[in-house]
Amino acid sequence: MIEGKQTIKDQILHLLKMQGSQTASTLAEQLHVSPMAIRQHLQSLKAEKWVTYQEERRPLGRPVKLWQLTTHCKDYFPDSHADLTVDLLRSVESIFGSRGLDRLMADRRQRQVQTYHTRIAELSTQGTWQQQVRAIAQLRTQEGYMAEVVEQSEGALLLIENHCPICVAAQTCQKLCSTELEVFRSVLGSAVTVERVEHILQGDRRCAYRIRGQRAGG
Repeated sequence: MIEGKQTIKDQILHLLKMQGSQTASTLAEQLHVSPMAIRQHLQSLKAEKWVTYQEERRPLGRPVKLWQLTTHCKDYFPDSHADLTVDLLRSVESIFGSRGLDRLMADRRQRQVQTYHTRIAELSTQGTWQQQVRAIAQLRTQEGYMAEVVEQSEGALLLIENHCPICVAAQTCQKLCSTELEVFRSVLGSAVTVERVEHILQGDRRCAYRIRGQRAGG
């Protein structure tokens, strides 16, 4: 990702990453730029293969263009040393076999849980599971996941990760993904249930986890 001051193009890409498909008018409202200027930027980004669009028919009027990121855009967002990680995982499995890879994943999971417990205790003063989820989102954002928390009905929370900085590695070793889910469940404990409801590796735009208390309303 480009560092320093963000251009309008950078901001467009960021909004599409965080919010999904958007019309040019919606982007213009959020960035306080004219729709015409946004359309010019979108056409430029389309020529560079960063974005594309799908037309959506509305009950009244002409179809609208919903702009979205292309798969090419994954290179714009950080992917933590993807090639090195993939090579290391392949080497571990080649030298130590699947058992060795399982032990590596278990060790990573244990260290993540310990780290999260310590950091969450610092960030969530009251210690409620809702505060802990928000603390996890803060930690995950620091790790490059562009995370946020959205409140849902019946007291549930949706932990959303708009980016996966280990996506390439996870495609090679899907145990990384199952380990992430186990970490959340272990850190939050038996007071809540954690369910993955969206998954980038399954073709979704983002990963999302629905978290709710065992009793109605949390």
